[in-house]
Amino acid sequence: MRTILKKMLLAALPVVFLAGCVDYGKVDQGRTVAVDKDKKTLTFIRDKANDWQKPDYTYLPALTYSFPVVAAEMGEIPKAGLRMKLDADKSQIVMYDPKKQNFETIAIQVVDKQEGIDSKHPLVFDAAAEKAKPFPAVDKDKKTVTIYSGRQKLLVTFIVPDEYLALPAAAWDAGDEVRVYYKDEGKALRLMNVTKTNIFKK
Repeated sequence: MRTILKKMLLAALPVVFLAGCVDYGKVDQGRTVAVDKDKKTLTFIRDKANDWQKPDYTYLPALTYSFPVVAAEMGEIPKAGLRMKLDADKSQIVMYDPKKQNFETIAIQVVDKQEGIDSKHPLVFDAAAEKAKPFPAVDKDKKTVTIYSGRQKLLVTFIVPDEYLALPAAAWDAGDEVRVYYKDEGKALRLMNVTKTNIFKK
């Protein structure tokens, strides 16, 4: 009996050894700030908190990954945006500046704030057309920007300093949340657009 057990143990050792050597890869997640469809790369700011209800987009530098080689391992191409945080109570908005490769906190003047606004509310959803209304919305005459945050259930209109009025509406948007599975740094083996799967609300 001892001989049989010894043989079984010796036979199992290579399997155990191989299992211990398997590289299962790593996972990274964050908010998209840039997408290059020609180079097939995306750049995002890592969520340090890893909590969709209270994300913490303060990690620098921004991380860039190439698209998966296998097309089936990638969902819908993420939408990029530069808004990292909207704090209507403190009248602040945090943006990512690609040129400076750093964050910038902008003081805003809130002129209207609607809380408890879900994605089907008439203020943000066109029932007749059966689609969401376009946000962010920029009114250069009034010098205002209107943002809707589904995660915060918040619709807010604010005045921005003149130097930021030239920014396109898309810059005020929150980029899609993405999750990347990889083994080699900068090379995604699998890329999921978490926002588009409705797991994450921006």
